[in-house]
Amino acid sequence: MPDHLTIIDHPLIQHKLTLMRRKETPSSTFRQLLWETSMLLAYGVTQDLPLVDISIETPLCRSRSPILDGKKLALISILRAGNGLLDGILEVIPSARVGFVGMYRDEETLEPIEYYCKVPAELENRLVIAVDPMLATGNSSVAAIDRLKKEGAQDLRLLCLLAAPEGVARMKEAHPDVPIFTASLDEKLDDRGYIVPGLGDAGDRMFGTQ
Repeated sequence: MPDHLTIIDHPLIQHKLTLMRRKETPSSTFRQLLWETSMLLAYGVTQDLPLVDISIETPLCRSRSPILDGKKLALISILRAGNGLLDGILEVIPSARVGFVGMYRDEETLEPIEYYCKVPAELENRLVIAVDPMLATGNSSVAAIDRLKKEGAQDLRLLCLLAAPEGVARMKEAHPDVPIFTASLDEKLDDRGYIVPGLGDAGDRMFGTQ
């Protein structure tokens, strides 16, 4: 297992992932499952967030208790499919700042093309979590992380639903300082750059645009 890769293999995540993989799962169910799974993945990618003790008044007494320390973290959706993960994570971390990097993949060259970027201020002082369901060739993720670093991000993580070994290796080569969190490391890429066994195109599955 690559040392920069964490597989979040909670049974509930694996169960929901199997349902999403099934080709007969309709778009409405796929979106719901992805939303539920993203909430569970949020726990794995944030399990080491720093805490600080503060003094509070409970109904019975004064007490010291932990809350999150530092500036609010930033969630960056790699459009379009990243929004499927973003919405669920925001249910768990509603105070997070949100940004977007729009990328689409040229189906012939498999290279990413950026069409939009809007990110929160002070990325250099925040934990920045980039979200995209599929880490396939890794080209889009590398380009998005390149852009986020140019915008000042220093403490970065990539959260995806599925990863291919080729994408993990590409990310390690380009950004060895960025840990990857995923629900599954799948077998390989096919000749079209799709993850196998995978679940197809996550954006198409979400929005019914197959």
